[in-house]
Amino acid sequence: MSNAELPAFQSFLDEHRRPVLAFLRAMVGPDEAEDCFQETFLAALRAYPRAEGRSLRAWVLTIARHKAIDHHRARGRRPEPVAEVPAVGSAEAQDGLGGGELWRQVADLAPGQRAAIALRFAADLRYREIGTALGCSEAAARRRVHDGLEAIRERLGTTSKEDQ
Repeated sequence: MSNAELPAFQSFLDEHRRPVLAFLRAMVGPDEAEDCFQETFLAALRAYPRAEGRSLRAWVLTIARHKAIDHHRARGRRPEPVAEVPAVGSAEAQDGLGGGELWRQVADLAPGQRAAIALRFAADLRYREIGTALGCSEAAARRRVHDGLEAIRERLGTTSKEDQ
């Protein structure tokens, strides 16, 4: 598909809205995902005429990843006041894997592992597409997902099928 054959931007946005938003929720949390989503598609709109049609999903998820990184950098530079510090051992902290605990575990991973897992499970990309979005090989993308899952299993005290 050449640049002249790109779908209309609205069609592109409609097709990729859900996986991009799911990826951003996993990367920055549900409260900040909408802002990053808007920034992602504004940047995509500006660059769309130059986009190559081979892997538009990986292309837009690469933009989303950069916006998530920008968000975390900006957040790290500004203090965030809190009304009360939650008590250690509160019911919210002990809710098991329900209520988003698994995604909180993902959020604590190294950035490369977090992005790879979000692209695999939130955006439902194949490893080749994950590699394209992260700027690495398919094998490296596969390894990042595997290593991230193993880190979560270790923290949660569970074992993989290979360990049994």
